[in-house]
Amino acid sequence: MKKRLSIAAWIDKLNERVGRGVAWLSAVLVLVVVIDVFSRYFLNDTAAWVMELEWHLFALIFLLAAGYTFRHDKHVRVDLFYVNFSPKDKALVNVVGAAVLLLPWLGVLIYSSTAYAYQAWLIREGSPDPGGLPARYLIKAAIPLGLGLLFLQGVAEGIKNLVILRSPSAEQSENTTHHEA
Repeated sequence: MKKRLSIAAWIDKLNERVGRGVAWLSAVLVLVVVIDVFSRYFLNDTAAWVMELEWHLFALIFLLAAGYTFRHDKHVRVDLFYVNFSPKDKALVNVVGAAVLLLPWLGVLIYSSTAYAYQAWLIREGSPDPGGLPARYLIKAAIPLGLGLLFLQGVAEGIKNLVILRSPSAEQSENTTHHEA
């Protein structure tokens, strides 16, 4: 189990670094939007590449930070019942959810988006808009990359939740101690 926990720790560290790096793209995005708004409303001028850069940056933030977000449990969760579960019950829900829903679905998405990105890369796909960004294939390559980081974090969270499931709970430890005495 120590080997699995070291793998989970490595994945955590990877997504932590990627997430902290991607956070800087938020500042870049804000700067680009401010420049775009200024150009549009005060200079009556705009460029296709600026608008495309805005959604490219947003896509990179969203895709590459998904694993980081999941690692810090800041993703969307419908926790009507989950919030009241014990740590072991939460771990069970997380393991089953990862094994049945998250990882298989991400596997399908990674597979299909890799083919999609590969086709864009082969033709060096660019923007169809005049004056748009020339390398749209790069943003398409970020799709399977971001999904891959999320997949890895799903594996890491699964490992950590399995450790919780396999460890004796405080209640069981107390009961065992009282019965032995």
